[in-house]
Amino acid sequence: MEPESGLPRCYRHPDVETGIRCTRCEKPICPQCMVSASVGFQCPDCVRNGSGTGHAADANQPRTLAGGRVAADGRLVTKIVIAINLALFIAVQVAGDRLVDELSLIGYAYSPPLGEVVGVADGEWYRLLTSAFLHQEIPHFVFNMLGLWIIGGIVEPELGRIRYATMCLLSGISGSALAYLLAAPNQPSLGASGIVFGLIGSWAVLTRRRRYDMRPVVLFVALSLLLTFTRPGISWEAHIGGLVGGALVTYGLVHAPRARRALVQYAACGLVVLIDVGLVLARSAALT
Repeated sequence: MEPESGLPRCYRHPDVETGIRCTRCEKPICPQCMVSASVGFQCPDCVRNGSGTGHAADANQPRTLAGGRVAADGRLVTKIVIAINLALFIAVQVAGDRLVDELSLIGYAYSPPLGEVVGVADGEWYRLLTSAFLHQEIPHFVFNMLGLWIIGGIVEPELGRIRYATMCLLSGISGSALAYLLAAPNQPSLGASGIVFGLIGSWAVLTRRRRYDMRPVVLFVALSLLLTFTRPGISWEAHIGGLVGGALVTYGLVHAPRARRALVQYAACGLVVLIDVGLVLARSAALT
């Protein structure tokens, strides 16, 4: 007798093993039962009755893996994030280094160009956010935008616009918070690498959740970390902070049970925010 493969069995055909699940109710479905949707497949029950809501119209609005609405443009938020980065990049080229001094991440230091003490510890918390969208050099900008476009195109359709935007925002802030905590207080840093690494962490969680082959993702993460720790001038703290933040947020989004999905998702995002605020408060107290 051959050993069991460990795969779940179709809820309508118990004798058929399958690795596919309905994107709305997450019940295992076999090829005979799956109904093609905008993203993934749905079971006949969800298509017929709108996932138990009793509204037939809802069946025509498939949900993402995280419960968001499936949008026609799977890269809209990614385009907006890239546009914000582009606008700030152009502003830096026009305004010069002074704008970089005003918006980059710095812990606590005297700034000769500005003629005053600056930094997050001095109450300039906005730097945790602005630095995550700020670039000064063309190669740095192009590399990060390519990462946003390519990986964002994979992650955004899986999460939905609002959840994806939240994940990007918290990834960027998490990267800044860890850099603020561990880097020298007079060491400035900038760039969307925290968001890009948040996308990488999110992609890894989604691949695992979908039960796809993890080897390409593991290889990509390993190469990204290798570059992070071997190239000079890289804020490894921002990379690791973004990676962990994006993975944590995405895990909470896609593993939340349907019965309490909103509550668990809010709690997961809130937990990451609390961790970031705790890191910032602790570092500010130590510096001041």
